[in-house]
Amino acid sequence: MELGDPIRVEMTKWGEQPHWAYDAVWLGRDEHGTWYGVPSGTLMQRPGMSLVSETDQVGLVPTAEAGGGGGWVATFHAPGYVVTTYVDMTTVPIWDGPTVRAVDLDLDVIRPTDGHVFVDDEDEFAEHQVAFGYPSEVVSLAERSCAWVFAAVLEERAPFGSSISEVWLELLRRR
Repeated sequence: MELGDPIRVEMTKWGEQPHWAYDAVWLGRDEHGTWYGVPSGTLMQRPGMSLVSETDQVGLVPTAEAGGGGGWVATFHAPGYVVTTYVDMTTVPIWDGPTVRAVDLDLDVIRPTDGHVFVDDEDEFAEHQVAFGYPSEVVSLAERSCAWVFAAVLEERAPFGSSISEVWLELLRRR
């Protein structure tokens, strides 16, 4: 893939239920994984809801060797949005040509602009374990990924330090 090539991000919920889907652009790879850009004004849709991105954002699909087992997808927002970092705990993302797919496992690690890092949707994760019968290895991956990502975001360890995402946001702006 080349800088600016179109890609597709498709997230589902357990049981292949559609969730967020949107178009993005390929930015490149580094030691942390594959980076893609979502320019301001991009349409993002899920069943029952659509929105248009308010700011530029870059996403990171981690390498298979990433911390926590690689069961996450990170989004970093440009200044002007209420959140700087939003990380979905997922199954290990899989690339199928220019489309990346993962199952959203409810837990999210979020850093709003005030800097307070927290885990969201723990109640939903607990409910869905029972309602959808998440296998024990999926529960373990989500919990392990969440613990690792939370600590990394809190401590601003790579790739969650702002200097890394700023490089990719600048590349998105310049492309």
